[in-house]
Amino acid sequence: MSVSELSPTRALGSVSGLLQVVSLLGLVLLLLKVAQLYLRRQWLLKTLHQFPSPPPNWLCGYKQELQALLKRVETYLSARGTMAIVLIYDSDYMNVVLGRSGPKSLNIYRFLIPWIGTGLLLLEGQMLFQHWWMLTPAFHYDILKPYMGHMAHSSQSASLQDNQDSHVEIFRHVSLMTLDTIMKCTFSFQCSIQTDRNSKSYIQAVRDLNNLIYRLTPEGHWNYWACQLTHQHTDAMIKERKAHLQKEGELEKVRSRRHLDFLDILLFTRMQKGSSFSDVDLHAEVDTFMFKGHDTTASGISWILYTLASHPVHQQRCQEEIQSLLVDGDHLDQIPYTTMCIKEALRLYPPVPSFSLSSLPRRNHLPLSFYGLHHNPKVWPNLEVFDPSWFAPGSTRHSHAFLPFSGGFRNFIGKQFSMNELKVAVALTLLRFELAPDPSRVPSKNGIYLWLRKIL
Repeated sequence: MSVSELSPTRALGSVSGLLQVVSLLGLVLLLLKVAQLYLRRQWLLKTLHQFPSPPPNWLCGYKQELQALLKRVETYLSARGTMAIVLIYDSDYMNVVLGRSGPKSLNIYRFLIPWIGTGLLLLEGQMLFQHWWMLTPAFHYDILKPYMGHMAHSSQSASLQDNQDSHVEIFRHVSLMTLDTIMKCTFSFQCSIQTDRNSKSYIQAVRDLNNLIYRLTPEGHWNYWACQLTHQHTDAMIKERKAHLQKEGELEKVRSRRHLDFLDILLFTRMQKGSSFSDVDLHAEVDTFMFKGHDTTASGISWILYTLASHPVHQQRCQEEIQSLLVDGDHLDQIPYTTMCIKEALRLYPPVPSFSLSSLPRRNHLPLSFYGLHHNPKVWPNLEVFDPSWFAPGSTRHSHAFLPFSGGFRNFIGKQFSMNELKVAVALTLLRFELAPDPSRVPSKNGIYLWLRKIL
């Protein structure tokens, strides 16, 4: 028998042996990975054993439990551990966790970075304090007060005017109104976002970005296009304003103006406090303010109007209070009952429902559920009853029982701006319309639909 006749057989034997070795190594690696996961699971259970939690299913974990947040809040009143996740919805726990500037869970928020950059919403540690220090002057009471006129103008110009005596998807109209306001307060934008056709591409870009955030779809091309459009708009406004301020005499002219917008204040602050606040930082904070001041506020206003529509007795009392006044920025402190109703609606439907940090143990999620906090029977007895008296003057509660805009080091720096806009928008809407819910459309499955009847 020749050597050439034996070669194929030997070759096949070598390949078969190699496959057996590879299979054996693969099996060993698989078993090692399973052992690693098992040991990590046991370590996590031991580490988090002090937190009350339901018994996990070995296959599905806590999938069923995650679909019933309110049931969990009723049963586990302080915090609950799910694998490597500890869900916080107790006021004492909130106080402790929000009192530190620990890292955010960037795995959850990283999809925001291409749009808003790394501003206050995503910063941590020393950079968080530095930006907070730089931005604080922009939200001083005296700075915010002139913005009331912009808020009132946008509310009175709202496209709701064209939809009287009909069913309306309220969020779409309110979102345009808040975007109109934020453009005026940030850039001194003179046109109306709600009526100017030339601004439609920017509006659509913002909507596309919001859709991507909520749906988390892999529409990378459209995400890139929308980000580019919003960034181009912000870049153009910053460059134009910087060039204007560098002209001789223009700086003092702008400084002496009665009303300064958000961008003016940031540029002045940077000039006064040094150049550590870069153009990239400036860009990120402007985009963050646009994002938080537009979408979050629109959500808050929409749910407040829905809540008042669902409680006509309280709505009528608010209307009577508002109609007795000439509502403008100087009268916001004279609508106490309307303010109480606004806060109670924010308790039921917080515009920032949750927030996630990275901790406990390292690199694991620590979500703070403000929705869970506001529906915790330990914190709020009779929690599902709409009861504005919770917020009556002189009432007391835990400092971290009511957190519609987060709190502590993660407090939304523009919350007073948002509260002012909520009051102006709600007051001027109730001054013109009676609201009723649409029983055939449950929010927010397909939007928030209300019936608007013009008040004669």
